[in-house]
Amino acid sequence: MTLTPALARAESLIRSIPDHPEPGILFRDITPLLADAEALRVTTEALIAPFTGEFDVVAGVEARGFILAGAAAIAAGTGFVPLRKAGRLPRPAASVDYALEYGTATIEMHDDLPTGTRVLLIDDVLATGGTLAAGRRLVEELGYRVTGVSVLFEIDGLGGRGVVGDVHTVFHS
Repeated sequence: MTLTPALARAESLIRSIPDHPEPGILFRDITPLLADAEALRVTTEALIAPFTGEFDVVAGVEARGFILAGAAAIAAGTGFVPLRKAGRLPRPAASVDYALEYGTATIEMHDDLPTGTRVLLIDDVLATGGTLAAGRRLVEELGYRVTGVSVLFEIDGLGGRGVVGDVHTVFHS
């Protein structure tokens, strides 16, 4: 995919931080992109563009996925639903355990939506696919329908797409 000049500029704002949070992990710092109004706007539009009219709500995975999904929900005129780390919701309806590149985690979600609600699932990065696959399972376990999965960038070569399935990616690295 060829990026527009505005998206190429937005991508250039993402910093690579080696050995964070652990040795061998290359962390992608999106805070410069988030601080730039135009970069945030164009990436938000790119995250939701393929799914226009296909979702009722945007779900975001804690923590950086919250930021992108919140912006996407506002841009799309929908609501936002958080997929939170274990123990952070006052009354989780369901939870899913999953493996990360550097450990394990659990995410939880409330069941406040009508059955069959169409959900666009957003996170910041697709790496090995564990987080997004868990998010999809969690949303579907509660009776909602994932109509799309979108990420800011994908780390090629880690097999995440094979785990998650069809994913819209704004940037590749």
